[in-house]
Amino acid sequence: MNRRTLVLLISVVILIAFAAAAYLYSPSPTPAEPSAQTQSSAQQAVPNKANLVRFHSPVLGPAQAPVTIVEFFDPSCEACRAFHPYVKQILAENPDNVRLVLRYVLFHRGSEKVVRMLEAAREQDLYVQVLDAVLEAQPGWHDDPQVQAAWAAAERVGLDLEKARSDMLNPAVDAIIERDMQDVQAVGIRGTPTFFVNGRPLNEFGPGPLRQMVKSEVAKLEK
Repeated sequence: MNRRTLVLLISVVILIAFAAAAYLYSPSPTPAEPSAQTQSSAQQAVPNKANLVRFHSPVLGPAQAPVTIVEFFDPSCEACRAFHPYVKQILAENPDNVRLVLRYVLFHRGSEKVVRMLEAAREQDLYVQVLDAVLEAQPGWHDDPQVQAAWAAAERVGLDLEKARSDMLNPAVDAIIERDMQDVQAVGIRGTPTFFVNGRPLNEFGPGPLRQMVKSEVAKLEK
């Protein structure tokens, strides 16, 4: 073997070694974890309607209303709290034609406990009252894993805490949370609140665009 051939052979071996090292030691991409944001980031594509409304979903407004707002919300989300009065106002403006379907998103500490509290409140026919109360009190429990201020707020509007603490551990509540989080992944929810109106995503974030989108859907009923 002459010198030139030997040099070429050594060069090839070195290149192979570098390539192998790069393959073995390059870090694997880390999947992005969902994080609560103050902007909606719904996918542009219209999702499967089955992933938006489930039979177990809490409904505010007429059950058979022709216009459906679906809100993916996290009770610990500050933007969800800020939106809540506007959503209630839209429902009040359209008492016969619009309903709100709530889907749970668990992006924050304490969110699951409050969701379980809400489901327990539903068993006592106090869902809306407790929802309003815990959102109003949210600044006091937002960073508390035990959500003590949320419990206090719920008690003030009449929730039987002893019964609620038992009911919140019902396997049916486990199933609701699991199903909702599966739909969160299927729809591609990355921020809360995320809204859909009659199956179409709200692509321009804000109370004004949401009201306008609902108004447009209601106007179609008059044609």
